[in-house]
Amino acid sequence: MRACVQRVRESRVTVGDDTVGQIEHGLLVLLGVGRNDQSSDARKMTEKIIGLRVFDDDQGQMNLALGDVGGALLVVSQFTLYGDCRKGRRPSYLEAAPPELAERLYNEFAEHARALGAAVETGRFRAQMEVSLVNDGPVTLLLDSTRLF
Repeated sequence: MRACVQRVRESRVTVGDDTVGQIEHGLLVLLGVGRNDQSSDARKMTEKIIGLRVFDDDQGQMNLALGDVGGALLVVSQFTLYGDCRKGRRPSYLEAAPPELAERLYNEFAEHARALGAAVETGRFRAQMEVSLVNDGPVTLLLDSTRLF
C-alpha cells in the first residue's frame, strides 16, 4: 500500500458538480493499493498516518499528530501511485491491485481510521474525481507499507 500524505489547510474532492468529501485542517491521503496488499497493510498504514507528528506545536515544531490538533482525513483512492515508469513513456499499472481488492482495502483503511477516532471523509472509488487542496507548509510525505516496519 502506498500513500501520498499532504498536510492541508483545506481539501475537497468533487465528482461532476457534487462535493463528495471535504475537510478543513488535516491530512489529504492519496491511497494506492498494491496487488499483494492485505488487511494488515491497511491497518499498518492507517496507524502510521494517524500517528504522524506533522503538525506544529506552540513552538512551531512538528510534534503533534492529527488527533492532537483536531484534524481530519480526506482519503482518495489513487491507483496511479503504482505506476511503473521505468520502461517507455506509458506507465504500467501491473502492480496495482484489481478493483475489488483495492476497494475493500481502501474502505478498511477509512474504517480503521474512524475506529481510531479520526474524522474521515472520502472520495468516490473508481470515479473521475477532481481534488483541490491548500497545502500547509508545504508538508508532503510518501509512505509504502512494505517499508513501515
